[in-house]
Amino acid sequence: MTVRAMAAVTEHRLRIDPVGTPRATIVFVPPLFEEANRTRRTLVLAMRALAADGFAALLPDLPGQNESPAPLDRIDLEQWQHALAAIVAAIDGRVIVASVRGGCLIDQRAQADAWWRLAPVGGAALLRTLLRARVSADREAGIATSLESLLATARGGPLLLAGNALSPAMIAGLGAAEAQPVEPLRSIPLGEGGIAGTPLWLRAEPGEDAAMARAIAADIAAWSRTCGIS
Repeated sequence: MTVRAMAAVTEHRLRIDPVGTPRATIVFVPPLFEEANRTRRTLVLAMRALAADGFAALLPDLPGQNESPAPLDRIDLEQWQHALAAIVAAIDGRVIVASVRGGCLIDQRAQADAWWRLAPVGGAALLRTLLRARVSADREAGIATSLESLLATARGGPLLLAGNALSPAMIAGLGAAEAQPVEPLRSIPLGEGGIAGTPLWLRAEPGEDAAMARAIAADIAAWSRTCGIS
């Protein structure tokens, strides 16, 4: 198993390779914004499990996120969609795109052999969560704001939500975004009938769930066989 960091153009990518030729490459699309930080450790554990099973696994930074030098306040969802599509297009061999939560909103442009989605969430629901967190933080600081007033402010310039300065285009895009149909697709929930584990994206701090990571890896590997990819 080989772990390496890759910098293509300006964005960082974590890649874990198996011993020998990969059966396929799994490109993980993490949840968006702070949810990405809370789930990263578990996704990396899943990548290691996939590499042990003969897959290459890739976790790219999106423009404006994590180690990216791009200013987030100039990014929108469509740019993320195109960036992910370019990453997938540069990979030799067969590819499965594995998206989590808000990552499912930006994976449809990628020319993959299959898609796997965990706990997809609509953009409007994700945006409401961010706005409510800002209203609560403002209240504790003695500042009176509301969802409506924040959205009005966002129409005129970047809005700070959960430590992220989001552009008007990003906020407008989130408000209307839904996961788009792709084929072949496996879309599963977290919990009963899906992947057993904890909703890491709800935690206040980053954490990890090793059993959940193993379940993610096993389910993706099984899906790849169902699709005739490995």
